[in-house]
Amino acid sequence: MMENIQNNRWFTSPDKFRTPRQAAPPFFRSESGLSTPLVLPDVYAEHPHKFPGLDTAQSSTGVIWTTERAAEKGFTYEDPSWANLGQGAPEVGEIDGCPSKPDIIDVSVHTREYAPTTGVKELREAVANLYNDNFRKGKASKYTYENVCIVPGGRAGLIRIASILSDCYLSFFFPDYTAYSEMLSLFKNFAPIPVPLDDSDNYEVHLDIIEKELRRGVTAMLTSNPRNPTGQSMRGEDLERLQDMCRERCLLIMDEFYARYNYSDNCDGSSVSSAANVKDVNQDPVLILDGLTKAFRLPGWRICWILGPKQYISALGSSGSYLDGGSNVPFQHAAIPLLEPSRVLTEMKALQRHFMSKRDYCIARLEAIGIHFKKIPDSTFYLWLDLSTLPGKIKTALGFFQECLKEKVIVVPGIFFDLNPLARRELHDSPMYHFVRLSYGPDFEALKKGMDGIQRVVERYRVSYQASTSILPHR
Repeated sequence: MMENIQNNRWFTSPDKFRTPRQAAPPFFRSESGLSTPLVLPDVYAEHPHKFPGLDTAQSSTGVIWTTERAAEKGFTYEDPSWANLGQGAPEVGEIDGCPSKPDIIDVSVHTREYAPTTGVKELREAVANLYNDNFRKGKASKYTYENVCIVPGGRAGLIRIASILSDCYLSFFFPDYTAYSEMLSLFKNFAPIPVPLDDSDNYEVHLDIIEKELRRGVTAMLTSNPRNPTGQSMRGEDLERLQDMCRERCLLIMDEFYARYNYSDNCDGSSVSSAANVKDVNQDPVLILDGLTKAFRLPGWRICWILGPKQYISALGSSGSYLDGGSNVPFQHAAIPLLEPSRVLTEMKALQRHFMSKRDYCIARLEAIGIHFKKIPDSTFYLWLDLSTLPGKIKTALGFFQECLKEKVIVVPGIFFDLNPLARRELHDSPMYHFVRLSYGPDFEALKKGMDGIQRVVERYRVSYQASTSILPHR
């Protein structure tokens, strides 16, 4: 029977036919009486062409999925009529008060050789010096170049880290960065354990949660701090206590790409980092990821770093030899002067003032149309929008996303931040089904277009909802 089914012209991948709201598919029953998980198709199609060895079930991150759907509606990156508030990248143009970025990159003969997979030594020294200046003053233990690994982007850094983990339990908290889900599902040398956070207290990572994870034997934890997508951060005594709890028994993998988008200290250029609470840079099991991508507004350079104990950095260098081969050499050299501490401080003061003004503009526009915030985010360039008070279909993430596309506005549905690496939960069961992430990373012109488009969506549905309820019979 199986052979006959598979030879039918209409048979194709079950994934082609399922939608988030479909019930579990019916099963064919073999002569032995056992069920076989073959989906009854609801459309007829030619048998698809096969591509040997290709995993056709590979998924996209939330940002890629949203831009793909927008492209189906005519979106291109070059079209100025669109407001892409989904892309997780900052504006890359000039900002008042920020030092200018290089326009010319040296590609002379000394940049043409391979670099070590841990990176160019001079850049590693510059990273270590920046962290010592910002977070290690007065401390006996200092970072050196041997505590730094240069990687070709944040995702590459995460993949290198995942590849060196031993057989362990790794806890991760959600909502969080969408690419974590794919990374957590690829590697079999550790078991990912999801830890949900609660909207009722702004998705705080409470220390009692950490203690529970440690008691069940977790020896690695992954989190973004400040958090993507909620814009909240762990700092002060809570962050210090977290590191004290984990110091002897758990590797902390701290994604700090948004640490310099700090609006809680009067835009003085300072940032929050777990590097400040490390006692011994070669003993404390803390790996810090950051780079030029976000705070330095150079996502296209793909120059990032991992900071941690020498033994971890050595292993990360080895994994880079078979995973990615290392970062671009000319851009590594070009990055060195950008990390001079006084220059960084000047740039971060201007960055924080500029992005805080964009945050406040977006929040004012959104609150005026009925989208309210329990707590103003103190970091990142994201807003986590609760749609539950909106009318009709736009109170759901996918409905809001679809209607925004009609206004040439892109946002990311919250369901993508409900990390689900083993695909055990349907989308509409997600507690993030009534949320979207909005980025105020783009420039002011794009933000204005985006806010105008969102306002039109909400007003259109509010008028429609009021009209439909007004004709209902009174009881």
